[in-house]
Amino acid sequence: MSEHAETTGTPAVPEGGTGVWFIGARGSVATTAVAGCAALAAGLCPPTGMVTETEPFASAALPALSSLVFGGHDTVDWPLPKRAEALTEQGVLPHGLARAVHRELATADREIAVGGPSAGDMRTDEELTAAFASDIEDFTRRTGVARTVVVNVASTEPAPAPEDPRLPTSSLYAAAALRAGCAYVNFTPSTGIRHPFLVEAARAAGVPYAGRDGKTGQTLLRAVLAPMFHQRALDVRAWSGTNLLGGGDGAALADSAAARAKNAGKKQVLEDNLGTLPQGEVHIDDVPALGEWKTAWDHVAFEGFLGSRMVLQTIWQGCDSALAAPLVLDLARLTARAQEARISGSLPELGFYFKDPDGGSAALAEQYDSLIGFAARLREAR
Repeated sequence: MSEHAETTGTPAVPEGGTGVWFIGARGSVATTAVAGCAALAAGLCPPTGMVTETEPFASAALPALSSLVFGGHDTVDWPLPKRAEALTEQGVLPHGLARAVHRELATADREIAVGGPSAGDMRTDEELTAAFASDIEDFTRRTGVARTVVVNVASTEPAPAPEDPRLPTSSLYAAAALRAGCAYVNFTPSTGIRHPFLVEAARAAGVPYAGRDGKTGQTLLRAVLAPMFHQRALDVRAWSGTNLLGGGDGAALADSAAARAKNAGKKQVLEDNLGTLPQGEVHIDDVPALGEWKTAWDHVAFEGFLGSRMVLQTIWQGCDSALAAPLVLDLARLTARAQEARISGSLPELGFYFKDPDGGSAALAEQYDSLIGFAARLREAR
């Protein structure tokens, strides 16, 4: 992309726009999504990687990218324009983009509230939920959007202990989304809306929600390859993997409890598609020198006709935030449209996007068919 002059002034909020409230609003995924949305709306870049910009969704009445208004919660104070500059240096964003969409990044940054709970925060779960919900409601009212979707793109948290009396942070934000009457997307492996305490609240809120754990790289490939082995009656004996990660993900997943939460989805895709869980583990290594990039390696040992033993190895090298951002924008548009169409509850039709979806098939091709069927349903719900 060529260099563009920085724009000035404050962009007008589109009438009847859609709010997108990010949990982890100053992270790599959220920053890439905000910058990317502004670039697409201005015609600076093609919508590569956005499924909702393909033909089957053309008549589904999804909110326009230009109508999306961003805000969110975060615990760090790193302005989005500066974050975008850092991502440019890492090769995530093309040169010139951060400057071209500086106005939109700065506008979104002004809508980011202080999240939590931080160390020493003595507020109860109820007080935290009420404070977070108030932030979301204020954003919706102040910006004049028709509705707001809450999307969790924060760092992975460890699974909560069954005896823990407190809600995990991701579930506090999910509870706040429900209280604010917002559609909710959990793009992380964290508990979120699936905490047992939130079952009744989710039912009573009458909003659509989807999750869990975005399927962007290694597990996306597993969701394609595992059905192949099963359908060809090949016996998978072992499936091992290694992830080399830098950036915030690498640091967060250096925590063994967080890594276990992350790997649960990777294993589930194999078990759901193969009918059994083969031997092998996934190892996650923090390699800060990789920055925002990652390498994922898989080793599949399988057995064919007459006991012939064979091996398939794959290497996936990519940038997680650049893979995730278009999916996050897809999910925000789809859930916002679902809420407009008065569709509520879990959305298994969006399983195409997740390692641990809300039901439905685990095979990517079948998930895609279900997603296309959901687009047709949205077209009819005018």
